[in-house]
Amino acid sequence: MPTPPSPPPGTAPAPPTAPPPAAAARRLLVPLGVLAGIAVSFAYVGTVDPNEPGHYPVCPFLRFTGAYCPGCGGLRSAYAVAHGDIPTALGANALAVVGYALFAALWLLWTVRTVRGLPVRVSLGPASWWALGGLILIFTVVRNLPFGSVLAP
Repeated sequence: MPTPPSPPPGTAPAPPTAPPPAAAARRLLVPLGVLAGIAVSFAYVGTVDPNEPGHYPVCPFLRFTGAYCPGCGGLRSAYAVAHGDIPTALGANALAVVGYALFAALWLLWTVRTVRGLPVRVSLGPASWWALGGLILIFTVVRNLPFGSVLAP
């Protein structure tokens, strides 16, 4: 198969053509479906208050150990985010709020790259995974110590 002709010297290559609108709309179905699932979840938590007992089960880790897990307070922080109360959300579970923001940024990146027809690759090396695990472990330990009570839900 012959190779396409190269541009004359001193000229820039032609920019890639935009994908047809129907193809871009079809590719958006998955990111929009994920957004719809997240929106429905936040809407549910926003209407069913986790601060009132009996609506959600008790965290099994807290129930059996008396210590807060990294997710304790996550529903209360989602409830506060759904109501636009970021300070309360940070007080309930700061790590969860950072996770919500990180998810929003990654979702936006995914959507923009999908519209442009570009692949989406977010690859973390082993060191990054260990650092993330270490951060979660440190958060969990500190929120259960007396001086870290500000991180407790």
